[in-house]
Amino acid sequence: MKKFRGLLPVLVLAAVAVGGCGQQAGPPQSTTSAPSPPSLQPSVPSAGTGTTTTPAPTPTSTKGTWATFTTADGQLAFDHPAGWSVRDPAGELPEGGGAFAEVTNEAGKPLATLRTNMATGSTCTEKYPFAEFESQQLPALAQAGTVPRFVYETRGNSGTPGPDNTPAAAYGITVSAAPDGNLACPIFQFFTWPPTAAMFGAFYNPENNTTPGSESLPYLEQARKYMDTTEYQNIRRMITSLRPAG
Repeated sequence: MKKFRGLLPVLVLAAVAVGGCGQQAGPPQSTTSAPSPPSLQPSVPSAGTGTTTTPAPTPTSTKGTWATFTTADGQLAFDHPAGWSVRDPAGELPEGGGAFAEVTNEAGKPLATLRTNMATGSTCTEKYPFAEFESQQLPALAQAGTVPRFVYETRGNSGTPGPDNTPAAAYGITVSAAPDGNLACPIFQFFTWPPTAAMFGAFYNPENNTTPGSESLPYLEQARKYMDTTEYQNIRRMITSLRPAG
């Protein structure tokens, strides 16, 4: 598979009727509270209108100092490496409100986007070979008995390309069940969050995501190698830390 160049921004994941199979779950009825975050030091301002609080270094496989970011609407929070930046421009929120936060690494490369209050829909017109590199349930984001999961997945292979003009590997949060059989609809990564739906993730992009090895490797091989990097492990920890704020 050819490498993807000039990829669309992560918000292509949010386009109505682009990718996926089945409709987004209906409006939620209740919220499951997340466990209380660890004790943090006093807050310091972050880029934009959200807030970042800086905790002590956390002794995990993803080393370094981490921070906690709270969206400008005060609804959600997630942890991220302190060296990464979070942009939360309230002036760019869609009409009707919601949260928007773009996470970039030390080099300013975008790694993930969080957005809420989104209208979604999907049509599954064709299926492709797929792989799920990993999956993890996220009970802190459960709504009306539906538990979202973090997934890193691909579409297409060396013999059968994925959807035209669409990156074929992505990590993020979804309420879609793991596909059955050998084929799956295009990637559709959304989860239910009041009042409609939300997303937190990105397409894998070799131009943004730091991946070891030769640049001549096929795109999907690069996507698989990316799992072994500290950057990906930090992304996974960041996305899976998403929780209701407060």
